[in-house]
Amino acid sequence: MSVLNLKRQAETSGAVSGSGMDKVVARRTIPLTWKIGAGAILILMIAAAFFWFAPGSGSQTVDARRMIVSEVRQGNFDDFIPLRARVTPLLTVYIDAVEGGRVETMLVEDGATVEKGQPIAVLSNAELQLSTLARQTEVEQQINNMRSQELLLAQTRLANERAILEAELAVQRSRRQYEREKPLAQRGFVSGKQFADTEDEYAYQRRRLAALQRGQASDERLQGSQYSQQQQAAKSMRSGLTIARANLDALQLRAPVAGKLSGFSVQVGQSLQRGQRVGQIDSPGRNKLIAGVDEFYLGRVRVGQQAQVEFGGKNYAVKVTKIYPQVQNGQFEVDLQFVGEEPTNLQRGQTLQAKLTLGDPAPARLIPNGAFYNETGGAWVFVVSPDGRSAVKRQVRLGRRNTDFIEVLDGLDPGERVITSPYTGFADKDRLDLTTS
Repeated sequence: MSVLNLKRQAETSGAVSGSGMDKVVARRTIPLTWKIGAGAILILMIAAAFFWFAPGSGSQTVDARRMIVSEVRQGNFDDFIPLRARVTPLLTVYIDAVEGGRVETMLVEDGATVEKGQPIAVLSNAELQLSTLARQTEVEQQINNMRSQELLLAQTRLANERAILEAELAVQRSRRQYEREKPLAQRGFVSGKQFADTEDEYAYQRRRLAALQRGQASDERLQGSQYSQQQQAAKSMRSGLTIARANLDALQLRAPVAGKLSGFSVQVGQSLQRGQRVGQIDSPGRNKLIAGVDEFYLGRVRVGQQAQVEFGGKNYAVKVTKIYPQVQNGQFEVDLQFVGEEPTNLQRGQTLQAKLTLGDPAPARLIPNGAFYNETGGAWVFVVSPDGRSAVKRQVRLGRRNTDFIEVLDGLDPGERVITSPYTGFADKDRLDLTTS
């Protein structure tokens, strides 16, 4: 700019004082109320965007690659359940020490095959032996006393019989004397006093014979009852003596049945208590299976149902022989017994795979058995849409199941697809949005 122009501008605007140069210029600002309003609008827009783009509370987005999707199809349902069965002897007899004592001799070792009645160990018990001898002596004395009483009864019976015989003889003699004197007394050849004495003697002998006969009958009745009681007492004493001797004989442990001895771990010098278990004998060559069954099948398992056991590449037929209804840890137990041929070389405690048949195969709608059942109980499933982008919860009714398939009773049609993998994390949702990214 030229000096002339500056001069003209100064003349036009007038002189500028130093005070005019120090004046503060006011700055324009946005009101506080406008700022608050703008912030509220921004918050509302963010909240609206979140609720618009976020999934609803009844849905969830999941990765389809983590899901197992199975198709409902028509087929035959094989009604069976798999079992893990444990081998155990068909018959087990336990060996207990009837009488306590000290082990003196071991006659067989654990695991040996024994015969019925074979001695397996010998015990000693001095107190039992002395008490048995004392009991035997006491019983023998009482038996001898009863024999003396029996002898006395026999002598009494003999004396009564002798008295009866003598009385009968006296009656016969007096009767003959009476019969001889009676006609003579009528003719006067025998005095009246003599005949009266003869008649009295005859009457007396008859009364005496009758009295002896009554006494003999009473004695026979009483002696018979006493003799019977003595016989019963003697029998009881002999039985007691037999038991005492059997207890003494029980100090020699014997095998109650034939079979394989197991659990026999007593040692020489060991003291055994009365009734203490010392071992057991398992039936040789015959076994049964004990299997645990899920409590879900408690109402469907019956005695006599057939099953198959695989061993050594061969199937063997077994059947249910006993059911134990007590449920422990979600299972109850059943006994399975072989029908016909039994596998060889089975070992006690060995585990076998078995398949228990609950019913005949029948046509049904089927879905593969999966972990989803543990969370839904078969009441509902997630059904995948035809385009595969979503899955919706649907109420269904499922029936029987085995290790491979579950029977569909209602709610699903053949061709529909169902999620059969676990529902962990979204079991409370009604809809799943399936993504592949």
